[in-house]
Amino acid sequence: MSIKLTGRIDSNNAAALEKEIYAKLDGSENELILDMEELEYISSAGLRVILRLKKDYPDIRIINVNSDVYEILEMTGFTEIVNVEKAYRTVSVEGCEEIGRGANGTIYRIDRDNVVKVYNDSGALEDIMHEREVAKLALILGIPTAISYDVVKVGDSYGSVFELLNARSFSQILDAEPEKLDWCVKEYVDMMKKIHSTEVPDGKLPDMRETALDWAKFVVDYLPEEAGKKLVSLVEAIPYDNHMIHGDYHTKNLEMTGDEVLIIDMDTLAVGHPIFELASIYNALIGYSEYDHDVFRQFQGFDRELGIEFWKRSLAAYLDTTCEAKLREVEDKARIIGYTRMIRRSIRRKGLETEKGRAEIELWKSELLELLENNDTLLFSISELDIEANKENLMIVQDFVEEKLSKIDCSPKIAMQINLAVEEIFVNIASYAYAPVKGNATVRVEVFDDPLSVTITFIDHGVQYDPLSKEDPDVTLSAEERGIGGLGIFMTKQIMDDIVYEYADGANTLTLKKNL
Repeated sequence: MSIKLTGRIDSNNAAALEKEIYAKLDGSENELILDMEELEYISSAGLRVILRLKKDYPDIRIINVNSDVYEILEMTGFTEIVNVEKAYRTVSVEGCEEIGRGANGTIYRIDRDNVVKVYNDSGALEDIMHEREVAKLALILGIPTAISYDVVKVGDSYGSVFELLNARSFSQILDAEPEKLDWCVKEYVDMMKKIHSTEVPDGKLPDMRETALDWAKFVVDYLPEEAGKKLVSLVEAIPYDNHMIHGDYHTKNLEMTGDEVLIIDMDTLAVGHPIFELASIYNALIGYSEYDHDVFRQFQGFDRELGIEFWKRSLAAYLDTTCEAKLREVEDKARIIGYTRMIRRSIRRKGLETEKGRAEIELWKSELLELLENNDTLLFSISELDIEANKENLMIVQDFVEEKLSKIDCSPKIAMQINLAVEEIFVNIASYAYAPVKGNATVRVEVFDDPLSVTITFIDHGVQYDPLSKEDPDVTLSAEERGIGGLGIFMTKQIMDDIVYEYADGANTLTLKKNL
C-alpha cells in the first residue's frame, strides 16, 4: 500500500497522523510505501512515527523525498535503516541530440555543457547507482572518465547527468573529419591499453568470464552437440584476470572534451582477459552490421567502410604488429566470443520470430561453427603466433620473428642466423609433426635483458619427437660417406647459444636462445 504524506509532520499532528495511517492498514499488506512528494517538513515526532511503522513493516519504503527532508533523514541515520528514494528533478530529452546508444541506455546532449544517459529500464535506479560507483572506482584507479553529478527523471525512466563541455564523440570526429583516422586510432588504443593495464581489487567489478560463460551455455542449445561442448570448454579455459575491461568500448563512448579524451558509459566495467573487449569492439564495428550494413551508420554514426578500417588499424596498433596471420588469429578468437554474444542477444530479443532475425542468426551461427573447427584456444599473446604447420606458412613465421627482432638492437648477421634456425625448425615440424594430417604450431618470441638475448619457442601437439636426441652428422666425411638428413638441427645447434627440448601434456616444446 502507498500512503501520501503532505505538508508538515511535527509534534502537533504526529500522533493523529499515526492513527490515520494505521486506520488505513489492516496488517495484511506485504509492502508499505510512504510517498513524501508533497511533504515539506518533518520533526523528531514524525521520525518516531516512521520508526514504529518500521517495526510493523520491516520492508517499508519512503519515496519522492525532497532535498530538505532527505537531509533530515540522512542526518538522523534513517537512510541507513529505511529504503529512502529522493525526488528527482524532471528532464526532457525531446529534440535533444543523441550522442550515444548502448545496451542499457541512450546518451543525449541536453545543453552545451551537459549530457544525460537515459536508461532503458524504468526501474534503473540501482543500475544508475552501480554505474556511479564503478565510475568513481575507475577514476580513482587513474582512468579518465566523467562522474555523474545528478540523477534525474526522464519520462518513465531515470537518467544520470554528466558534465561534458563541448564534447565530441570519436564517432562524430570520424564522420566529420575522416582524415583524423590515425589520430583517433592512436587515442583509442592508448586508452584501451591504459584500461587493460589497470588492476582492480578483487570483488570490485564483475568477472566477464562468468558472463561470457552464460552466453555460451545459452547458445549451446542452438548448436550441434560437439560444437556446443567445445564452445563452453573454450570459454571455461580462459583464466581469471583482475585487469579492467570496459565491456562496451566503441567510438561513441570516447569523448573529446577540450584537449582531454574521456571514456564514458561505465556501467559495463568488468575484469577479464582482453579477448572479451576485442569481441565487443568487433561486434560494434563489424559484427552487428555484417548482415545489414545500414545498421552501422544508424548505430555508430559514420561509414561502415571507415569502421572496418578503424577496426583493422586499432587491432594492429593494440597487438603492435602488422603480421596478417597474427591479426587474423586474434580476430578469429574475438569473433567466437562476439558471435556467441550476438546469437544469444538476438534470440532473447525474439530474433527467431522474424525473417531478418533468423537470417542474421544463421549467418552468425555458420561463421561460429567454422571458427570453432579451427580454434583450440581463445587465449592469445602479443609475443606468439599460432599458425597451421605447413611449409607454405614459413615466410609468415619468418616475417613475424623478424618484426619482433626489428624492435630491438639486433645485428643483420644475428637476424640472418635466427632466420635460418627458424626455417629449419618450422619446416621440420611442418613435415613430420602431424603427417599425414594437419595441425598447428605456436611460435613465441621473447626478449630478455641482462644479458640482452632472444628466445624462439616452437610448440606443437604432434607426435613426440626430441630432435636433440639425434646424433650429430660427421661433417668430416665425404659426400659419398655421409647419410642424408640431420644437417638442419645440427646447423641450429651451431647457430644458437642454447637449445632445450621438453615434452609435457601432449606438446613438443623446443626453445632456441640467442645472445645479442
